[in-house]
Amino acid sequence: MTILVKSQKEGMLQRVTNPKSPKWKHYGGRGITVCDRWNPRVGGSFENFLADLGERPEGTTLGRFRDEGNCERSNCAWMTDAEQKAEQRLKRLKNKKAA
Repeated sequence: MTILVKSQKEGMLQRVTNPKSPKWKHYGGRGITVCDRWNPRVGGSFENFLADLGERPEGTTLGRFRDEGNCERSNCAWMTDAEQKAEQRLKRLKNKKAA
């Protein structure tokens, strides 16, 4: 399972830190960052990521609460597709109320 966790972390780092990533415009391009504790460019590590989130439960991927905010322990969790879609709906509802 640790390989799956490592793959999820690497995907997150690419989306947030690599402007050449196809999904960068939705993450790093919007100003989303990775916390220092997880970012190997500033001394963070996979071990910290694993300690914070634990092994990835089957049927989940890395998600952020309300589909916004930075990639950090207090804002990320292993989520099912249904949970991630619910977080996206909460964000849309919040945006509608603000408009």
